Formats: sequence, C-alpha cells, structure tokens
Amino acid sequence: MTSPDNSSSGTAPTYADRTYRSPAALVGGVLLLALIAWLGVDALINGTPRTRMLAAAGLLTGVPLVTAFTLRPVVRANAERLTVCNPFRTIVLPWGAVEDLRASFSCEVFTGGRKYQLWAIPVSLRQRKRANRMSAKAAGAAARGEEPAEVRRASADQSLDELRELRERNAGRAEAQGAVAVRWSYEILVPLAVGVVALVLLLAL
Repeated sequence: MTSPDNSSSGTAPTYADRTYRSPAALVGGVLLLALIAWLGVDALINGTPRTRMLAAAGLLTGVPLVTAFTLRPVVRANAERLTVCNPFRTIVLPWGAVEDLRASFSCEVFTGGRKYQLWAIPVSLRQRKRANRMSAKAAGAAARGEEPAEVRRASADQSLDELRELRERNAGRAEAQGAVAVRWSYEILVPLAVGVVALVLLLAL
C-alpha cells in the first residue's frame, strides 16, 4: 500500500513497509510454544520442587529459542532501507549500502564485503525445481506456437526480485544513504542465557 501521491508538492511519495515472513515458521512456532507452555505449566503446578525448578529453567530456555527461530525472523523493506530481523540480530541496511541480493540455498544480502542471511525468506528447492519444470514446459509450448501456461517463480525468488527492484529504484535517494547498523537481540539472548545456565546448574547438582 502506498501513501497519497505527493508529486504535486514536489516531494517523492513514500511507501509503507513491505513485510516478508515464513508462514510455515509462524505456524510451527505457535504450535511449539503452545506445547512448551502446556508441559511447563503442568510441571510447575504438579511437579516436585526440583521438577518445578527444571520446568522454569526449561521455559526460560525453550520459549526464547523457539521464538528466535520461528516468530522473530522478518524482513521489512521501504523506500529508504531494508531491515532484517534474524534470530539473534537485527540488521538495518540503507539501500545505498546494499551491494547485492542473492538466493541460492539461502537468501542473502551483501554489503561492505559482508553478507547476512534473510532467515524470514527461506529457499524451497522443491518450489524452484517445480518452477523450472513449468518454465521449460512453457518454453516448449511457445516453440510449438501454443499458448504457454503462466509460470510462477518460487516464492523466495519472487521476494528477492521485489527487493532488488526496491534497491534499484531507491539506492540513489539521499534518504537511502548511511551506514549499516547491527544490533544484538538481547531480549532473546538474556533469558536464553539465564535458562541455559540454570539448566546446567540444576542438572549438575
């Protein structure tokens, strides 16, 4: 969705963020968190004192870990920057700093000699093989003078195409310049570290 066109006032229109997530990861994360909560709460209510302590440490470990790899990954893109939320880090890349976007076995963004994976846009080799087969069939139909069927690319490749288009369109804008910023996700790392340490201590005693 775009905001109202501001071309009459001499300023470029601004665009709302495009958001990319993995639906399968979201569904799996919700189910895993529900299972962890059910088992953990049951142990906290009905378990022995040691079981309760283990359950609390397990919840502190499991909930952040599952959240980090399923619910947290997201990629947001607008006219100024690309924001990549990975399990343990958030990377903010102005379009002027983005050198390339590639999808092979994983989706990656390149900047300043470094690369960062886009966890929220997983690559499905099955989808890619299916799209390649459909493309080959469409090319054969076109060569025979037949009407080729519509070919849909793999979802990861489509997402990368959209991001490349945004980069090409906006990399030269003054608002899209700046340094890459990387922030560790302490809201995930701190409870995870506490839970792991507590589990190790409880199991060692």
